[in-house]
Amino acid sequence: MNCPHCAEPLADGAAFCEACGKPVGGAAPAAAAAPVDVSQEASPFEMTAATRGPGARAAATSGPRPCFQCGATVGPDGYCESCGTKQPTERDHFREQPVPWVAGVCDRGIRHSRNEDAMALHATAQGGDRAVLVVLDGVSNTDDSHLASLAGAKAARDVLLTPLPAGMGTDESRNSAVKRVFSDSVQAAQAAIVALTPEGSTKPPSATYVVGVLEGTRLYVANIGDSRAYWLPDGQPGVQLSVDDSVAQAQIAAGMDRKAAEEGPQGHAITRWLGIDAPDLVPHLTETVVTGPGWVLVCSDGLWNYASEPSLLVEQVTAAATTDPMALAVALVAFANGRGGQDNITAALARVEAAPTEAAPADPAAGQNAATDQQAEGEGQADG
Repeated sequence: MNCPHCAEPLADGAAFCEACGKPVGGAAPAAAAAPVDVSQEASPFEMTAATRGPGARAAATSGPRPCFQCGATVGPDGYCESCGTKQPTERDHFREQPVPWVAGVCDRGIRHSRNEDAMALHATAQGGDRAVLVVLDGVSNTDDSHLASLAGAKAARDVLLTPLPAGMGTDESRNSAVKRVFSDSVQAAQAAIVALTPEGSTKPPSATYVVGVLEGTRLYVANIGDSRAYWLPDGQPGVQLSVDDSVAQAQIAAGMDRKAAEEGPQGHAITRWLGIDAPDLVPHLTETVVTGPGWVLVCSDGLWNYASEPSLLVEQVTAAATTDPMALAVALVAFANGRGGQDNITAALARVEAAPTEAAPADPAAGQNAATDQQAEGEGQADG
């Protein structure tokens, strides 16, 4: 008998795979495993401790990490001291939940040898007030992209810790100031990636970039590459807010069927990225008014590859039947792994719980891209 997740041989009667640590047989993946946030003091990235139920606040810790299956202590050998489950490394699978209404999961998937995705989150305590969701997907055919993506994600997030400019005279001046902030975020991520590029590298590290910033009823999305952001309102059709920089997107714009383009031989060939060889660093930028309740989802292609259309993601959200962002992030990652886990998977979520009484006025330019949607021709890079 082989593991249905990673195809490694299983011992007779095994409840968990010794190779990947996932439950097998009749056991189902735990939907409410212990979230881990990452802290530079504790490890090369940010770790958080277990939460014990929906809405619980993760407490920062530098002590032993919790088991993702039962919440008990993981020993120095990487196995849970209680249930015996083998745990993924902290880089191959980590979770963040800065506040109860914002959470994310970053997972290696099944087929890749390491996790080159990265995320970095920030939010205020009051639900729906302000959240920053950053996802970078390291390009798999470049060197050290797992290091570069993580450094870039944290650098991009740090620029966005301060609220975006507002009330600065005309809409034009405000929009210009907002664009400048997102440009600074891209530049910070770029600098972090370039700083990790070995001199003379023939395959310098690179990554895609997508950021969602929610401020009240305004949702800003900036991206370079093909990691995505969606708005998924409860009980309604969702919408994709980012614009891919990919060969597939260029083919779709030329009239090709979306499914055929995304599943074709160049379905994940990107035409723009971050890195020392980046063609340009001007992000697409959109502004949307969201009226809730619903979900802001920022993710890598390891997730949307199995549910590209917003309606398909809405189906998965509905099936999860939860308003807990950590439980939903875990469920979305489990969904992608259940479909094959061909790539690294990241799902970062912010829950907009109630419709505001008065939506902020939409800007005339809302929903328009800060950069043109022209896609570079040619094969581009093969995204991780």
